[in-house]
Amino acid sequence: MSLSLSSRPWCSLYSTSVSLVPGSIEARKAKKPALFIEGTKQRIKTMFDKVELSVSSYDTAWVAMVPCPNTPQAPFFPQCVNWLLDNQLHDGSWSLPNRDPFLVKDALLSTLACILPLKQWGVGEEQMNKGLFFIESNIAAATDEKQVSPIGFDIIFPALIEYANNLDLSIPLGATNLDALFHKRELELKRGYGSNLEGKGSYLAYFSEGLGKSADWEMIMKYQRKNGSLFNSPSTTAAAFTYLKNSGCLSYLHSLVDKFGNAVPTVYPLDIYTRLCMVDSLESLGIDRHFRKEIKSVLDETYRYWLQGEEDIFLDTSTCAMAFRILRVNGYDISSDPFTRLSEDHFSSPLGGYMKDIGSVLELFRASQIIIHPDEFVLEKQNFWTSQFLIQELSNGSIHADGLNKYVSQEVEYALKFPYHASLERLSNRNAIENYNKNNTRVLKTAYSSSNIGNEDFLNLAVEDFNICQSIQREELKDLARWITENRLDKLKFARQKLAYCYFSAAATLFSPELSDARISWAKNGVLTTVVDDFFDVGGSVEELVNLIQLVEKWDVDVSTDCCSENVEIIFSALHSTICDFADKALTWQGRNVISHIIDIWLNLLKSMLKEAEWLRDKSVPSMDEYMTNGYVSFALGPIVLPALYCVGPKLSEEIVRTPELHHLYEIMSTCGRLLNDIQTFKRESEEGKLNAVSLCMIHGGGDCTKEETIKEMKSFIAGKRRELLKLVLQEKGSVVPRACKDLFWKMIKVLHLFYMKDDGFTSHEMFNSVNAVLEEPIVLNKL
Repeated sequence: MSLSLSSRPWCSLYSTSVSLVPGSIEARKAKKPALFIEGTKQRIKTMFDKVELSVSSYDTAWVAMVPCPNTPQAPFFPQCVNWLLDNQLHDGSWSLPNRDPFLVKDALLSTLACILPLKQWGVGEEQMNKGLFFIESNIAAATDEKQVSPIGFDIIFPALIEYANNLDLSIPLGATNLDALFHKRELELKRGYGSNLEGKGSYLAYFSEGLGKSADWEMIMKYQRKNGSLFNSPSTTAAAFTYLKNSGCLSYLHSLVDKFGNAVPTVYPLDIYTRLCMVDSLESLGIDRHFRKEIKSVLDETYRYWLQGEEDIFLDTSTCAMAFRILRVNGYDISSDPFTRLSEDHFSSPLGGYMKDIGSVLELFRASQIIIHPDEFVLEKQNFWTSQFLIQELSNGSIHADGLNKYVSQEVEYALKFPYHASLERLSNRNAIENYNKNNTRVLKTAYSSSNIGNEDFLNLAVEDFNICQSIQREELKDLARWITENRLDKLKFARQKLAYCYFSAAATLFSPELSDARISWAKNGVLTTVVDDFFDVGGSVEELVNLIQLVEKWDVDVSTDCCSENVEIIFSALHSTICDFADKALTWQGRNVISHIIDIWLNLLKSMLKEAEWLRDKSVPSMDEYMTNGYVSFALGPIVLPALYCVGPKLSEEIVRTPELHHLYEIMSTCGRLLNDIQTFKRESEEGKLNAVSLCMIHGGGDCTKEETIKEMKSFIAGKRRELLKLVLQEKGSVVPRACKDLFWKMIKVLHLFYMKDDGFTSHEMFNSVNAVLEEPIVLNKL
């Protein structure tokens, strides 16, 4: 008889087996010497000690324009003027060397800004002429929508033209170009002054150097930070000091020149944000385990700043969102309250200004997914509108899939397709590696770069690490294929062959070389649960099912006499040898015998499957409580996840193994899996006359709920349980289960959500590509 109420265990859903593409491992290996790898690691470690920022010719120009209070005819910072004289590029521009072709607007803005102090102080006529020629030759880019536009460009650039006219400096742009530039400026200013400098007006305040005398400088000064700056921006602060002679602004400018010498960056300080970017990159590339000490130091420091209410975190959207996400995911107890100040209006309005930044919205979207409390409505709201915003920006072409924006476009697409609870580490790592921006130039009011961000050493190490892990995993997969043959599991005609999928789910989440025992246990037990499920579903008689359970209960038996059939003998022998072999490995990790626990896990599964077979035979309709109490066990995650806990590092005492906390983690994970499965298989099983959670809900609901309403309510329940699980995994206070062990439950949740992402399930073609991406196809650096 086939099983009616129990849908298939998660790993046995797909009936098409995957045959991995053959190929010589040795021929594909491209290992660098271990010395090279260690050298790369050491260079990355030293990067945590100092944040490097590129020089901003635009901001240096504004500092160079600051006059001496007592001698207005002389520059306050002559060293900055000298830097401008000495650092013009060969094409006549001032900008980042080797700039991207999509950054001509940035070069125009910086070049015009640099010409002004030279004219103001009567120096560098040759440099001015070369700069003016560059502007005249490239002015078409100023109105080219394909060019990356620095924040505030449409207001600042025309304002600099006016400033040049006031200095009797003629800018040869042509009447048509001038009209277009000033018309766009007027539109932006009307939008800006449509609301005062509260909230949305911070957009204008950020680039108030483009407003000149018309700006309400006293109002703008309310954005002054403790370090004396406005927005940590040298250009805005220099302009404010020029108009107001504010001592705090001057102190900030002095600190910049003292630190950086004769040129300044476009934003300072940026240490917290930059180091968090390093941590985020190392984690997304899958190489963070090599830098645990350095990352811990950064996170501890960031946590202290968070508790202190540090401005550099809370006054910058990207930094705040990234700090929240990374700290919370790494187990730091922080509140989501700071997000209440960020409203949808800042981004959806044309006045979102410097906050209307795809990168900032993407960071908010990622942060909004780390919900662990039932009352974090601010995160739920932000998750909704940031996802809608990003979808809209992609669809309307605001995020171009070329130029500098192509990396952002790829990040947004991947983040929307694979949310946090459905992103398998190794697939995400591969995507991050293949879309890694080695240049990683970023644009605020002007373009800047940092060697700490987008560093090529990150990429080199990530590629090498991925390929080394993959080569190990391919060998493990071959060993597992031999294990199936040796245990005659391929002789069971009723059983589907799901090795590739079972091992893929382990390798995509437990990919570190030292976790080999955990991966192999996970995969073997995934195969065995599939076989057992098929046996209880279609392959075994009632006598055989009962016989199998009795054999496991007795354990030490004579298979030649106690097994009632060859199929039972094959299954029990495979179970027996696999469990004993694993117990030997676990003994090395744990220093104690855990075989009785593993046997108990399997007995619980077998008995739950037998109960469902009896429900089918008797045509019983259990209550929802009966179904779910039995169903989360019969979903067969117990034998896959629980034994693997013994092989991830921490020693687990019998008290910890039997603690309610660990069982609660298992129950929530399995409940989510059971419901995700039942939603996905409802249509097929209904056609086959079988019952599952969806149909039972509708039956016991008296017919008041439609299928759509039932599934919607069930998805909401799953989301709540998923958040409860994430909270248990992340919290340290009151927890006795080690974090490394709790992570396995969350890793399985990710596997489940990825497999059941679509209503019709993951197609075999998509699954084939995912398996190959993790296990078979090395990453070739020269193709990236």
